[in-house]
Amino acid sequence: MNVEKIHILVVDDHTLFRRGLIALLSQAQDFEVIGEAGDAIEAIRLCKTLKPDVILLDNHLPGASGIQSLPDIFHASPESTVMMLTVSEDEGDLIQALQNGAQGYLLKTSEKDDLLLGIRRAFAGESVISKEMTHKLVSAFKTNKKTDERPASSSLLASLSPRELETVKLIATGSSNKEIARELGIAETTVKIHVQHVLRKLNLSSRVQVAVFASAEGIAS
Repeated sequence: MNVEKIHILVVDDHTLFRRGLIALLSQAQDFEVIGEAGDAIEAIRLCKTLKPDVILLDNHLPGASGIQSLPDIFHASPESTVMMLTVSEDEGDLIQALQNGAQGYLLKTSEKDDLLLGIRRAFAGESVISKEMTHKLVSAFKTNKKTDERPASSSLLASLSPRELETVKLIATGSSNKEIARELGIAETTVKIHVQHVLRKLNLSSRVQVAVFASAEGIAS
């Protein structure tokens, strides 16, 4: 039986770790590593030609960091999903990565099964963050709320329709668009429209921010 492959580009400057990661990923039947890079410049060049489904991106790279390179990576391959895979537990790195478009943020200390599942979930459109980092993200948003620096406030909730509020609650549980569609009994294309409206109304830029916002406001399911 033919298995649809998720094409992956691995970007990490440590050769031994990179090769070990590639060997681990190659054990999964639904993964195919189509390229590897040791710095951001090479990663961007490969993105232009390979158009990977998922990019596993380290932050600490020679020259420009992984986070700094995200805009150029998305310019080179707009449809790619980027998953940060790093040792950094700094909440500033986490927030900046998500703001720059990363779909997830996993630590290199993650268990094998968590990593493989995280890649699949990110490819499916879900937001994936290491458990160790989730509480830091929520704390950061709560702190911003107190200082009126967060990108959305509870007053904006009134602008959401009942269906959009249901969508927010389901995003907060980590549900994909397909799962939300099934739960609400609507088309997946309609869910995508609801998500776009939610992001615009709450002045947020990613599903991760929506999930954290819902948690901070106490409206998560």
